[in-house]
Amino acid sequence: MTIKTVSTDQAPAAIGPYSQAVQFGNLLFTSGQIPLGADGRLVEGGIGEQTHQVFRNLQAVLAEAGSSLGQVVKATVFIKDMNQFAEVNEIYASYFGDHKPARSTVEVARLPKDVLVEIDLIATVNVE
Repeated sequence: MTIKTVSTDQAPAAIGPYSQAVQFGNLLFTSGQIPLGADGRLVEGGIGEQTHQVFRNLQAVLAEAGSSLGQVVKATVFIKDMNQFAEVNEIYASYFGDHKPARSTVEVARLPKDVLVEIDLIATVNVE
C-alpha cells in the first residue's frame, strides 16, 4: 500500500512541511485544522466561530478524500482554555449528531497563530 496525499483548495493550505491529510489504505489521517479560512486568513471571533471554521475545514478535507464526519473513528481536540470546553463540546456534537467517534480533548498552553482550538481526525475512506 502507498500513502496518498490529500489536498483541497476548500480548506487552508498547509503552512509548513505537512499535508492537509494522508490516506493509507482505507484510513485517512487529517492534520490539525485551525480556524483559518480557505484563503489562509484567521477567522475573527471567539471559540464558537473558531470551532465552526475548524469543522468547515475538516469537512472540506474529508470530502476531498471521499469521506465524511460520519466516517470519523477518532478525533483529537486541542483547546487553549478548558473553561470553553462546554461550548466546543456543544458545537462538536452538532456536527456529529448520533455518531460518537472516540475522542481525546487536551488543554494546551499555545496553538499555532494563537488560535483557541485545533482538531485533527482519523476517518475511514471507501476504497474501490
